[in-house]
Amino acid sequence: MPGVTGSLAILAAASESDLLAARNQMALSLGWHIVLSCFGVAFPAVIFVMHRRGLRDDDEVALELARRWSKVAAVLFAIGAVSGTILSFELGLLWPVLMEDFGDVIGLPFALEGIAFFIEAIFLGIYLYGWKSLPGRLHLMMLVPIMIAGVAGTFFIVSVNGWMNSPSGFSVVDGQVTDVDPLAAMFNSAVPLQFVHMFLAAVMVVGFTTASVYAVGMLRGRRDRLHRLGFIVPFVFAAIATPIQPLVGHFAGQRIADDQPVKLAAIEGLAETEDGAGVVIGGIFDGDGISYGFELPIPGLLSFLAQNDPDATVIGLGSVPDSERPPVNIVRFSFQLMVTIGTLLVALVAWFAWSWRRTREIPGSPWFLRAVAASGVASIVALEVGWVTTEVGRQPWIVNGVLRTRDAVTDASWIWLSFSVLVVIYAAMTVGATLVIRSMSRRWAAGETDLQTPYGPPGALADAPVGSAR
Repeated sequence: MPGVTGSLAILAAASESDLLAARNQMALSLGWHIVLSCFGVAFPAVIFVMHRRGLRDDDEVALELARRWSKVAAVLFAIGAVSGTILSFELGLLWPVLMEDFGDVIGLPFALEGIAFFIEAIFLGIYLYGWKSLPGRLHLMMLVPIMIAGVAGTFFIVSVNGWMNSPSGFSVVDGQVTDVDPLAAMFNSAVPLQFVHMFLAAVMVVGFTTASVYAVGMLRGRRDRLHRLGFIVPFVFAAIATPIQPLVGHFAGQRIADDQPVKLAAIEGLAETEDGAGVVIGGIFDGDGISYGFELPIPGLLSFLAQNDPDATVIGLGSVPDSERPPVNIVRFSFQLMVTIGTLLVALVAWFAWSWRRTREIPGSPWFLRAVAASGVASIVALEVGWVTTEVGRQPWIVNGVLRTRDAVTDASWIWLSFSVLVVIYAAMTVGATLVIRSMSRRWAAGETDLQTPYGPPGALADAPVGSAR
């Protein structure tokens, strides 16, 4: 597809410094916001299960956990709204060529995501205040539109990223974008697998991160029912999503082999097109191949993974000029780190499943609890490096094969300044949110509860019996 030479092509003169600043600023904003987005997608479902359990079983501890988690969700939603607003401005300010030439193509999912955001905000507010005023069942149902809006909003945003990887829904005639079809753009070939992959990642991040908090408490000797129940529900969410994720990733990799073969070549450090290409674990790519360090070759595996045939042809980096290749070692390292963490999380889930089948109890080993305590941070790291693989692996294109990143960036002189300001803003929001959540956590650890609903008085959680979380 021919490249775009739209009305703002003069901005292609932006310097390397401006491009680096814009990319750093976008990476900071996206990397910070994506973690909060996970909680908007998956946390309402975890709260729903806990709240429903509390109503069904007249379980005072479950209701208290749902109430506590809803307060944490509100804090994360509030700062997520700030970072999401910043991102919406950044798209236009940092990448004006992209938005001028393709705004009509990708504008629909952005508009729909805005509607989903407001639905989520409205019903989250109702749910938070409903603890003191709504009947139990009605109160519980306020979580349903929150869950739907969170998932839908994620689909709309991921569809834009999918479109960047597999552009569709338009034609380029004489350097101008024509024949715009927003629905075709939104339902591009990349979005189904990217959305499922992101959804499962969100469930894993929320499940492992939440469970890790209670694992730390259990390591400190707090084995009461609140900690056991607070551990088991989110961990089961993560345990369901984790073994499915590699399968989805496999099919996503096959799509990349068809639509973005250079990205796949960068992921695997494949210098030249090969029949029966293998996977090399470890090592450093030097332009001609992988060396300079420990490397473990597995012959034929890449061809099998890409085409279900160990002798199939896989396109290498040599198929395109150097100027069209992504930075290979960044892409390889981020991908291999993601796979390594994912494999360890699958092993952690298998450990839990094996122990639970034998005892119907949470594994009591301190090493298991330590692993779960680390799993929250590990899942976030896997999420971040997964997005590094996706975004850096697409370079030098902002719209794959159509518009280069350097041709889309603004030539404004203030980008380093705005980047510095954003570092301060995000640092302040991180510290502020941490202080608020830690303050709530300290009150809860002291046994404080303010559950006041029409369907149950507050209880003395400090005296909750020790026992199974089932």
